Amino acid sequence: MTTIHNARKIATSFFLQLIVGLGIVFLLHLFLLNANHLPLFNDKIIAAYATNLLLAVSIFSSLFFLRKKYNDQLGFLFLFGSFLKFAVFFIFFSPAYKADGNTSRLEFFAFFVPYVICLVIETVSLIKLLNLPKKET
Repeated sequence: MTTIHNARKIATSFFLQLIVGLGIVFLLHLFLLNANHLPLFNDKIIAAYATNLLLAVSIFSSLFFLRKKYNDQLGFLFLFGSFLKFAVFFIFFSPAYKADGNTSRLEFFAFFVPYVICLVIETVSLIKLLNLPKKET
């Protein structure tokens, strides 16, 4: 199997895992909200899942395309991506969540559940990408 093929296989696997995993978690999240008689689409839940999905795709895609030129710095670039996600949270979500003076558990979970799922899938995929032999990346 060629190197390019291995890297593309990892990227394809990342995208599939991200979409399927985040979709399942989103449905489970809604199910739990419904089971507890809580509002389903409050707390910017759709925006939180969509934003985390888009950020994860953007960050992983950037790392994928930069893997040859900046292979030794991919870990730092990944950390920058995590910083970017927190910046997005504090700029776009936190003000709305704190509008009433505090951030509820529902608001916290609306953003950080998809954040954690995306982070785990990104991390595992990046580790696989980094473990390819240098000549294969």
